[in-house]
Amino acid sequence: MKTLTKKRAKAFAIDMAIATAVTGVVEVLLRKKMKNEFVHVVVTPTLVTYGLEYVQLKNSGQTIGYKQQGLKLVSEDGAPLEGCALVKRMLYRDYVSSLRYIADRKNFAKHDGAVLPHDAKTHCYVQQKND
Repeated sequence: MKTLTKKRAKAFAIDMAIATAVTGVVEVLLRKKMKNEFVHVVVTPTLVTYGLEYVQLKNSGQTIGYKQQGLKLVSEDGAPLEGCALVKRMLYRDYVSSLRYIADRKNFAKHDGAVLPHDAKTHCYVQQKND
């Protein structure tokens, strides 16, 4: 596995740990108001995870995990990241990306982990920051 891919995996794990902690707090606050278990098991974790990622990437191109790993998401043309593209990227990553990667691994391997299927779909790539 390439170094950048490892850093991306670590960043994702950090972001999921944070989202899980935030979800736990939100659930405690919503538990008395919402009695439907589906909301607590499916809706709340999904909204919290996507919401945290969206806000962080939209504001700075980095999540907390990306910052910790020295990574940044940028668009291919250098323009600011668009909200619609970020939502598409998250959904594509969670529902289609793995299948596309398995089917066309060699094409994505040539980018050394900077471009995965969900990045290519939204014309973005991950770069290592040189601080």
